Amino acid sequence: MNKRYSTLSIVAVVAVASFLFGSTYSNTQVGSGNAQSVSPATIDKVTPQTIDSVTAKDVQSVGGLVFNMVGADAIPLDQVAIEKANGRTVHEITLTAQSVKLPIPGGQMYDAMTFDGQVPGPTIRVTQGDVVEVTLNVPSTELTGHSLDMHAAQISAVPNFGPVMPGKSNTYAYIANYPGAFKYHCEGVGVIGMDQHVLSGMYGMIIVDPLNGYHKLLITRTATQNGQVVLNNTLIDPAAYEFTLQFNQLYLNADGSYNQAAMFLHNTTWTVINGKPFGYDPVVTKVWNNAPAANDKAAPLILPVGQHIRYFVLNQGNMPVFFHIVGGQMDRVTQGNMVQAMGTQTWDIGGSQDAIIDVVYDQPGAYVIVNHDYAAIFSGAAAVQLAQANPAPNPSDAVPPVSSVPDTSIPQQTFVHCECSSDRAAQLNMTESGNMTGMSGQ
Repeated sequence: MNKRYSTLSIVAVVAVASFLFGSTYSNTQVGSGNAQSVSPATIDKVTPQTIDSVTAKDVQSVGGLVFNMVGADAIPLDQVAIEKANGRTVHEITLTAQSVKLPIPGGQMYDAMTFDGQVPGPTIRVTQGDVVEVTLNVPSTELTGHSLDMHAAQISAVPNFGPVMPGKSNTYAYIANYPGAFKYHCEGVGVIGMDQHVLSGMYGMIIVDPLNGYHKLLITRTATQNGQVVLNNTLIDPAAYEFTLQFNQLYLNADGSYNQAAMFLHNTTWTVINGKPFGYDPVVTKVWNNAPAANDKAAPLILPVGQHIRYFVLNQGNMPVFFHIVGGQMDRVTQGNMVQAMGTQTWDIGGSQDAIIDVVYDQPGAYVIVNHDYAAIFSGAAAVQLAQANPAPNPSDAVPPVSSVPDTSIPQQTFVHCECSSDRAAQLNMTESGNMTGMSGQ
């Protein structure tokens, strides 16, 4: 009886799913098959002259919705070479746990836990289908164990994400099967202390680019023609100036140690973007103007007018992010390889969730990115952007590695800017471009 009930339940769920989604998502693998076929290439082949045939429904279909169960991504280490021989690119990533003192506004320091001496950890960039072989080293000088959880993997947490004690290391590998901007973080020691480790700085981003690249950006504006208002639709090439923005909070005691009681009450000391409160705001708060190190001083983001801008936004923290651009709107929002919105004002990003946001700024001027929670804005979640005619060097901690997928990344000049130890800043200064884009793991 139970078995029969279970089987009928499964059939019912599939039938309902077919009814609800079969006519909306052309790439679904259940349903009657009567839906009009719309592939991701549909958008790319459209011209401005035929844009009226492409609806928001079609755009939403990009990426599709597949109702099937996939196997685990895990790869035994002795099979990595086989996968490479079969044509997969292998990225060998090494991260080192390091506890350091890092600056906060007011000339104070806090007890940070980091990957490689920086907050966030190095941004890793791979392509869908690549193999990621990641090693976490925990030096014997660390007072506690650490761990490494990568959200880009479908892989058993035990033993892969298990604790690595001081003086030890751990390596595991997986195939990055889904595109997106995924979190990686420390899980403490068997989850114990995970909140302290993550909220003290042990987090980062891994970008998994779609195997076939990103799609053209549909921009809708209005114009006047023969005394009437008409739609003016334009397709923008996928290649973009790219930025990473990782939101989090600091919960601190007066001596800079972690305050768990404040965390439970959501009593934030500072709200940070890429590890720093007001790190991209040299105009209003000026809290970093007297910073002793050049890499600590606040610096705005510089954006070219009329060009495709792509933000990889990730909520690493303990509070929601209400992503908003003061004076701007988001032309496209993608989550989980699915277009979620076009022409929206604010996008809600929950804990450990991401959004890929595409924007074109039509006019020069200042556009401020905020978490539109007023407490977050005034505690650090404000980033000044200057849209101007020509590109200019940008803070290195906001620029991701250049993608290996053609027609994706427009390379940028950068200067070292990071919430990082002096040793890490010196190391970054020694790299050829002076930015963190060398941390792709290739």
